[in-house]
Amino acid sequence: LLLVRHGDTESNSRERYWGHTDVKLSAAGVRQAELLRHRLATEKMDAIYSSDLSRAVVTADTIAVGRGLGVVTCADLREISFGELEGLNFSEVDRLYPDIAKLWRERSLQLRYPGGESVEELNQRVRQFRSRLEEHRAGETILIVAHSASLRMLICQLLGLGAQHWWQFRLELASLSIVETYPQGGILLLLNDVCHLKYELRAK
Repeated sequence: LLLVRHGDTESNSRERYWGHTDVKLSAAGVRQAELLRHRLATEKMDAIYSSDLSRAVVTADTIAVGRGLGVVTCADLREISFGELEGLNFSEVDRLYPDIAKLWRERSLQLRYPGGESVEELNQRVRQFRSRLEEHRAGETILIVAHSASLRMLICQLLGLGAQHWWQFRLELASLSIVETYPQGGILLLLNDVCHLKYELRAK
């Protein structure tokens, strides 16, 4: 499994909570997706899945160019819904929703965003997506383009870790992680790699 987080967005994904809000890739995000395509050019792919939010779909479509593969969109791969917190930064959340900020700091599984989702609801819908992977044959390589929360939860499930560990993985924008899956469990081969984003800097 090739796990890719979408590229940067017009609405500053590094600083603000964007969950189900359909923000678009920025020009920098599109370029990041192109660099991912170059990085993965020698990897065979048998299927491509993406969150149905445009920042993930455009990233996936960019990587898929020239492969003759359609991108299968799946709402189960969406970022967690932040509800009333959508578009806020952490300082604003800390001031307006101190109870939520406290649960976040504690990494509590009781965290539920007002008007949005709980950690357990995220866990369950990622599990629904994971059942699709069981339809694929051994030896296939699958690209999955999604978001920080959904990918971190998927990694936990693939490695047999409880949902309480989902916050212990960091996935940067346009990062690549790789997991090999076996009947006995998953093996994490690569985590949060962004070396492809440095190629352009070296070229200059």
